[in-house]
Amino acid sequence: MTYEYIANNISAVDDIMPDLVENMIEVDRTGQFVVSTARYLHAIDAQKYATSIDLLVKAAIEKDREHVYLPTLIAAIWGPDYQSRAEQLSRSDDNFRRIYKRLYPVGI
Repeated sequence: MTYEYIANNISAVDDIMPDLVENMIEVDRTGQFVVSTARYLHAIDAQKYATSIDLLVKAAIEKDREHVYLPTLIAAIWGPDYQSRAEQLSRSDDNFRRIYKRLYPVGI
């Protein structure tokens, strides 16, 4: 399992992180592991792993069609107060805008 490998070897995977992320995106059908990995990397060092986090978040948006994992992702990445800043975040962050739009569609 790629997520477990990353979690257990975080201090030694920087050189192969792009390959690990690519593999995870390819094999995770529901988005569960890409979301967990994005949350984990964000908690460890959001700036250092920004590129990987961005790729994982984009994959999560596409894979989590049932919106099972997106609610925890949005809160973990943009903070528990994201709803109070939704308008600002939607203007400045495309990933946030895409997730927010899926979780809170207008007109339903």
